[in-house]
Amino acid sequence: MTTIQQKADNPIAHLSADDIETLGRELDAIRQEVIDTRGADDAAYIRRIIRTQRGLEAGSRALLLFSILPPAWIAGTAGLSIAKILENMEIGHNVMHGQWDWMRDPKIHSTSWEWDNASPADQWKHGHNELHHTYTNVVGKDNDLGYGIMRVDEDQRWQPFYLAQPVWNFVNACFFEYGIAAYDLELAKNLATPKAQRPADFKARVKQTLTKIRHQATKDYVVHPALSIPTGSFVPTLAANFTANLVRNLWTHSVIMCGHFPEGVETFEKTSIDGETRGDWYLRQMLGSANISGSPLMHLMTGNLSFQIEHHLFPDLPSNRYAEIAPKVQALFDKYELTYVSAPLPKQVYSAWHKIVRLSLPNHWLAETTAKNAPSQLAKLYKMTTGGKKVRRTIEMRDQRERRDVAEAQAA
Repeated sequence: MTTIQQKADNPIAHLSADDIETLGRELDAIRQEVIDTRGADDAAYIRRIIRTQRGLEAGSRALLLFSILPPAWIAGTAGLSIAKILENMEIGHNVMHGQWDWMRDPKIHSTSWEWDNASPADQWKHGHNELHHTYTNVVGKDNDLGYGIMRVDEDQRWQPFYLAQPVWNFVNACFFEYGIAAYDLELAKNLATPKAQRPADFKARVKQTLTKIRHQATKDYVVHPALSIPTGSFVPTLAANFTANLVRNLWTHSVIMCGHFPEGVETFEKTSIDGETRGDWYLRQMLGSANISGSPLMHLMTGNLSFQIEHHLFPDLPSNRYAEIAPKVQALFDKYELTYVSAPLPKQVYSAWHKIVRLSLPNHWLAETTAKNAPSQLAKLYKMTTGGKKVRRTIEMRDQRERRDVAEAQAA
């Protein structure tokens, strides 16, 4: 991936400023149509999902009281995993986006909802709603691009420590809720800053996050396992809660990666958003997001983030309406000759992971490596890893000249 502004074949070069503003007005019309028709059916939907999730969690935890029995452990763990996914994805994420604020129900409102996650709701809303959704896929502005720990664009200078990014991406996936909490705190950045220069509220936010983590850990790893002691199920219940959190984290990480990391999703330069209009913002959301195709059950379990394009265009619309408006949005992609990136979950997960592996290596290394030249390519990688900045730059410049010479020869 290279930022769209640096591409020789810019996919939006054919659009005029008037085209982009007309597109914006057409998307505004789609949004307004949903707002005008929100009502009892939508309210019944979210209340039904919340009842189902809470019932599933309660029933699963009841089964886990007898988790020393394998059937009870399997059923309870599976149910608790699904309940946690539903709570995070279709309920918590969307409620905190304000999708249901129009109901004026204080129990289902973005200002009062606290979710089953390590990151406190108000910190998550700042990092996600205010920053990520405002600066979607703008390199250097949207911290969701690699979460500040990964190389996600060819224009980022390759350094040897990026070789480990597939490993730490997997570790991050396993403990995703804690990674998001650290991300919301901008922990690495703030810890690297002298104490006197850190934000005044940083210490308070760290304390708030640690308190939230303690409450979550106490519930899952102390209280509920302790309730299983009379049946001899303390350890199996402890393991079940850990497994459910692991499953939830891996699933959530996969879904979110599929929304912005697959091949075909565009990134943007910081200067590109100077003077950005409503139409420009819409266009950036369209090109900076990707969908997951699948069944209604798939969409539910992803929190309807399988409609990531529609969600980024209209983050405050009820999630149950995304399936309805997706064909209209795709029709606009076709009308304006834009690429609607959508594929089944396995393909999108593979694409996202392939990009992470590809960008963990120097530019073009993976594409240019074959069975025949693998030894020389590995030797080059070793030199770039151990030889220091000057050696890396020398090899990069030599490779660029060789590619240019090949391209010129082919053109001739």
